[in-house]
Amino acid sequence: MNIRAFVNDWLSAANAYDMDRWVAYFHPDATLDDPSVGSSFIGHEGIRRYFEDYFIGYNTQTKLVKLTVSGETGAHVLVDFTGGFPGGQVGGTFELTFRHNKIVLAKAELV
Repeated sequence: MNIRAFVNDWLSAANAYDMDRWVAYFHPDATLDDPSVGSSFIGHEGIRRYFEDYFIGYNTQTKLVKLTVSGETGAHVLVDFTGGFPGGQVGGTFELTFRHNKIVLAKAELV
């Protein structure tokens, strides 16, 4: 798996608000943990809710700042979010863990 291409495509799906495409990058049993919103989102249903609320709901656009690949199963993704949320711009990270060419764990943080 080419993690750099995967992450770029995943972010492209987010910026196009293509929920089905974005969610398809996640394993069906994946967990997306986002302490900044005080919750974890489990499976495709939960991850869809997260995307709808925090990406579509705030017209969030995500710019890749830096990508650090950790072997074949992990990546640290530094991003810049802009959108209709308070302040209009904030940095963030995703710590991604991969299995079977899908995200099985994503930890999101605002910085």
